[in-house]
Amino acid sequence: MRTGTRGKDSHDNALGEFLRTCRSRLTPMDVGLCAGGHNRRVEGLRREEVSVLSGVGVDYYARLEQGRERNPSPRIIEALSRVLHLDADARSHLFHLAGLNPNLRPASARKQVHPEFLRLLEASHQAAAYVLSPCFDILAANEPAQALLSPFAATGGVGGSSPDGSGQNLIRIVFTHPQARNYFAQWPSAVASCLHTLRRNALRLPGDTEIADLITDLTAESDDFTKAWQNKAWQDRTAVGLDRAFRNVVHPAAGRITLTYRVLGAAAVPGQRLLLAAPVPGSRSAQAFTYLAAMGGPPP
Repeated sequence: MRTGTRGKDSHDNALGEFLRTCRSRLTPMDVGLCAGGHNRRVEGLRREEVSVLSGVGVDYYARLEQGRERNPSPRIIEALSRVLHLDADARSHLFHLAGLNPNLRPASARKQVHPEFLRLLEASHQAAAYVLSPCFDILAANEPAQALLSPFAATGGVGGSSPDGSGQNLIRIVFTHPQARNYFAQWPSAVASCLHTLRRNALRLPGDTEIADLITDLTAESDDFTKAWQNKAWQDRTAVGLDRAFRNVVHPAAGRITLTYRVLGAAAVPGQRLLLAAPVPGSRSAQAFTYLAAMGGPPP
C-alpha cells in the first residue's frame, strides 16, 4: 500500500537527500568493508558499496539518489535501511519518503517459514539448509548455509539483517552481485532454473505482490534479468531443477565445492521451498564444507 506521497514536485528530492546523508555518515569499517587506503574521495560509503551490500543495482541506486527514480519497492527500501544501519525511526522515515507504509513487511522473515521446515533446518547439522519464499527471499538459513553463502553477506548473516541468515534474495544475488558469476560454477543453469521457478510461482500465485515487486525491480536494475525474463523460449529450453542449478559453487575461501541437493515443498505454503545441500562424505568437497561450517583454519 502506497501512502500517497507520489504527487510531489519533480524538484523535491527528499528521498535522495536522505539516502545521501545516511550514506555519508557510515564508514567502510562500519559495514565490515576494507577502508581501501587514505585516498578515498567520498565521505562515507560509495554508491557502489551500498549497491553491493544491499543487492540493489548501482545504476538504480544512483537514480534513487538523483531523484530520477521515485518508485522503489518495499524490498529495496528494506534492504537499504538494513545496509545504512537505520534505527526504527529512521527506517520509518525512509519508507514514508518513498511513499510506502513502513509496516508492509513483517519484522522477521522466519515467522513466514513452515514449522516443519524450521524443524528440519534446525536438525540439519551436516548439511546447508535454507528456506526460500516464492520470490526467492531467504527466509531462514542454518549456520552451514550461512557459511556457504558468506560471499554474499553484508555485516553478518546472509544479507546481514538477522542472525538466522534471513534478509537476502537468491535471484537478486544471481543477477546483481559482482561475485555471482564466479561463485555459481554453472551460472547459466542457475539463471534458467531461478527464472523458470519464478515464472511458475507467478502463475500459481497471481496475487503475490512480492513476486511482482521483484520482477519490476530487477527489470529496472539488470539488463541480464530483463533479457532472460523476456526470452521465455530460451528459459523453457534450458531450465533445470533447483537441485541441479546450484550443485557446484566456488567459494573464495574454500575453492570448488560439489553438493547434492534435495528440494522439499509443503502444500500448506505454496511456492515455499526448503533446500538441503551436502557434499559426498570423504570427498574434497566434504573437507572444504566442514571447514566452512566450522569457520576454522585454512581449508585442507
